[in-house]
Amino acid sequence: MYDLIKSAVHDDDAAIEISKMDKDVTSVVDAISELTLEETMKLGMQFKRFPLGCDLTEVVAGTCASDLELMDLLGNCRLADMIGAPIHICAYAFSDIAEKFGMRGVEVMQRVHEIVDVPLDLDHFGENGAMRLPKNISGCGGECYNKGPAFTECPRGRIHERLIDKELAEKDDKEEWVKLSSSVAVNVTCEQTGDGHAAPLREAEDIAQLAKKYGRGLESIMFVGDGYDEVITGFEKSIEIGADVIVVEGGPFNRCENTTEAFAKTIAAARILSPGKVVATNGAYEHEVRAGLRSGLNMVITGFPKNHHGYMCGYEPGTARRGKFGLPRIIQIINEEFPNRGLPVQKQDLLSLATAVKIAGPDYVYPRKIGSYHVGDAHWATLVNSRMYQNIQLKHTLDDIVALADGTTIALHGGRFISWVIANELDKYVDEIIISDVDEWVLKNTVNNLQDALNATIIAEKDDDVAAKSADFSIASSTMIPVKENILKKVPNALTIV
Repeated sequence: MYDLIKSAVHDDDAAIEISKMDKDVTSVVDAISELTLEETMKLGMQFKRFPLGCDLTEVVAGTCASDLELMDLLGNCRLADMIGAPIHICAYAFSDIAEKFGMRGVEVMQRVHEIVDVPLDLDHFGENGAMRLPKNISGCGGECYNKGPAFTECPRGRIHERLIDKELAEKDDKEEWVKLSSSVAVNVTCEQTGDGHAAPLREAEDIAQLAKKYGRGLESIMFVGDGYDEVITGFEKSIEIGADVIVVEGGPFNRCENTTEAFAKTIAAARILSPGKVVATNGAYEHEVRAGLRSGLNMVITGFPKNHHGYMCGYEPGTARRGKFGLPRIIQIINEEFPNRGLPVQKQDLLSLATAVKIAGPDYVYPRKIGSYHVGDAHWATLVNSRMYQNIQLKHTLDDIVALADGTTIALHGGRFISWVIANELDKYVDEIIISDVDEWVLKNTVNNLQDALNATIIAEKDDDVAAKSADFSIASSTMIPVKENILKKVPNALTIV
């Protein structure tokens, strides 16, 4: 595995081979441990490319804290929705706010669900439903992150306390919380020597089963820890419980001598091992965030003032404390690392993606595969369970697109996942499918994958005009408006799907 991973740093074919094979966690971690930091970063970014891994870069916003007014929570959620940031739901905080206003926690969840379109990511949720925590935890000032750099135990010496009576009083709402969510996060750090930090594994397993029951995405939170044995355990437990997304926590939970390198290597390993191709962090000092982004990190969970995620990402020891507004800081860090890219993903980008998912339909997307690859990634499955998805009105359904395609040679202008779905449906009716895309990497991988999976002859053509002239019918197979407009300039008669 080391030779293959070493080659994959620079060799596309090696990376493709790794992406298609069954992978042993220990072998991957061992191989990456032998790479330099520069090689690690190149490897991680290699596996962030379509279709090897999710290539989005986004923020997820924690909007809540136990001592917020309900109006402020709802306003935070509206703001996150306006900028297109999925909302990270801290269930204990929703329930604490609800208690102050004579409501049940799930009623606050319902209020938020009614006013936003973005996906809702449920966390701090256990075998009784919403976790309930004493004030010394729910109002924690963030001493472990502020003191840094390595976690030995909570500076206050406390354990993972729970107010079980309050949890049991609202246990009947447990499944309703999950049904209102797009994804659910569980924590496996208890298996990585973090038993003072997280609930026991049985609770993670219980919630994982509930998430799968309702078709929700599953995120698994693990930490860097010692950088080797604990990383292997974290990955193995995450995969065992069926996680789609791997969430890596650094900060004081990174006990390695070289924290930058250890975080980067854990992110790069997660890029290869994450079942749903999405890699996130919920806690990382600024130097870790920057190294993680350069190593293929997709998602940074951050937060509004008073939310604990507000200080857990993007600050250094001595500055990380409760009250920080981490969201704008993380947006700035992302733009410094990837200048002139228009990042992170914004609402119009999410809408384009959700439209592609709706055209494909929930039965077609991740974890379903066409050829050697999933159709999309964990985002595709998560978006199905958002109001954004539910509210989209399609110009053409997938059946409409296939029915309108006239001829035996069809050109698909745009080579990403939605073209795979359209090609798969056209395969029963046509002899040739021409794939056109200006990105040679996208074109090559799409054509190779479809040729292996379909009966029709799949033809690569970089030039849209040449593809259209060679075909009986053209389809602009992109849900991104700027891409569609560019295609129409060259192929004005192409069928558009948005």
